[in-house]
Amino acid sequence: MKIALVGPAHPYKGGVAAHTTQTAHELRAAGHDVDLVSWSRLYPNRLYPGEQSVPDGGPDLPPFEPTTRPLRWDRPWSWWSAGRSLRDVDLVVVVVVVPIQVPALLTLVRATRAGSNPPRVVAIVHNVVPHETHPGGAWLIARMLRCVDGVLVHSPEQGELARGLTAGPVVVAALAPHLPGGLPVPSGRERALARPEPAPGEPLRVLALGMVRDYKGYDLLLEAARAVPEVSVTIAGEQWGEAGERVRQLAAEPELAGRVRIRSGYLPGAEVPALLAEHDVLALPYRHATASQNVVLGHAHGLPVLATRVGTFGTEIHDGVDGLLVAPSDVDALTSALRRLAEPGRLQILRAGLPDVDVKAPWAAYVTALTGRALTGLDPQARR
Repeated sequence: MKIALVGPAHPYKGGVAAHTTQTAHELRAAGHDVDLVSWSRLYPNRLYPGEQSVPDGGPDLPPFEPTTRPLRWDRPWSWWSAGRSLRDVDLVVVVVVVPIQVPALLTLVRATRAGSNPPRVVAIVHNVVPHETHPGGAWLIARMLRCVDGVLVHSPEQGELARGLTAGPVVVAALAPHLPGGLPVPSGRERALARPEPAPGEPLRVLALGMVRDYKGYDLLLEAARAVPEVSVTIAGEQWGEAGERVRQLAAEPELAGRVRIRSGYLPGAEVPALLAEHDVLALPYRHATASQNVVLGHAHGLPVLATRVGTFGTEIHDGVDGLLVAPSDVDALTSALRRLAEPGRLQILRAGLPDVDVKAPWAAYVTALTGRALTGLDPQARR
């Protein structure tokens, strides 16, 4: 099929942009003719006060060509003209990230359908309910879901939410991973078993990775670490707003003196493997979540994962086997989990239980779900 994929893409930062770019690569690898249609200006600065693009345009993953960037949040005529240019494709896939983009995407879809033989339109919806609430946000997402011919989401929970907002088909497909630098060699489990446990007197090194936002619960992790002196914590990622300030305040408390490292600013993908190798456990103490590739990322690099039972974490982590699961927003539960992880021998037990990570099969399944007749109504083996 001839497919237009519309969404944020490299060099924009973050997991969604990386996922969109990798999706374009995988669609092409499956034999489709793909154009990636992205943004030249993605958000107003007041919504995203940090640098929106990868510094210096560095390649966190291979860029996709052809990528065009006709869309700007501040130029509504760009929304219509971009949609008009897509009328000759078989399938338009729009990536829905935050409500503020919905007016642009609705305009693009209407322009695409104004032709005599309009393409099918499906949406990849990363969060049916946005992580942060905004006035009118839920209404805008509902409008978006009702406008398209089908919706793809990344967890059964998100599927139920989407089905409550649209009568069209909703398909659930696990979020396929886009690991910086690909799978490490040797495998994560082999690396983990070859590493010794922390020596007596050395702390268990816990890593929280990614932009600091309230829903990720990094402040809760630091609150828990106050009572576990055997643990040190690294928080690596951009920090701005109230969530970043809260993390900095906690890190300065006397109970955590010398045990918290804050690596502020954007972390290039090329530096992620080395940072993971410096730590023993990856922590995902989220208050709420939908889907994330970070469990796969941790396991692929030989790190057991401490996470809360939110989103897809409960199905990706086997409690006590390759990580630990706790209730969300529960500092006492996080404290107990950190104490368990610091017990002699516990880390080696979890390292031995790490799974073999496969990235090819998840992407094959994802592309099949995205292009299949159940979602698109089209035969992916034949052009119109």
